[in-house]
Amino acid sequence: MDLEFTGELWFWKGPSPWHFVTVPEPECAELEATSASVSYGWGMIPVTARIGGTGWRTSLWPKDGRYVVPVKAGVRRAERLDVGDTVTVRLTVDL
Repeated sequence: MDLEFTGELWFWKGPSPWHFVTVPEPECAELEATSASVSYGWGMIPVTARIGGTGWRTSLWPKDGRYVVPVKAGVRRAERLDVGDTVTVRLTVDL
C-alpha cells in the first residue's frame, strides 16, 4: 500500500522527545484496514517513508485514534525542516 499526504511537522516533549507528522483521517482509515496483517506490538505499522529526496524505514505510531510518522533528525537536517513546516510524506506499508 502506498500513501501520500501533506501535514505539519510537530514536536512532542514527552519523556523521549521526538518530531512527528500526523497522518490525516482518510489515510488512517486505509491504514487501519490493513493493520491486522502488518502491525506488530502496540499497533505499530512498519513503513518506508519519504519526505523530499530523503527516505527512511520507520514505524507508524498509533496516537489518539490516528497514526503519526516519526521524523528522524537526519531527515529534518537533510530536508532543512523545522517545527511548523508543512511537508508531503510518501509512505509504503511494508508487507
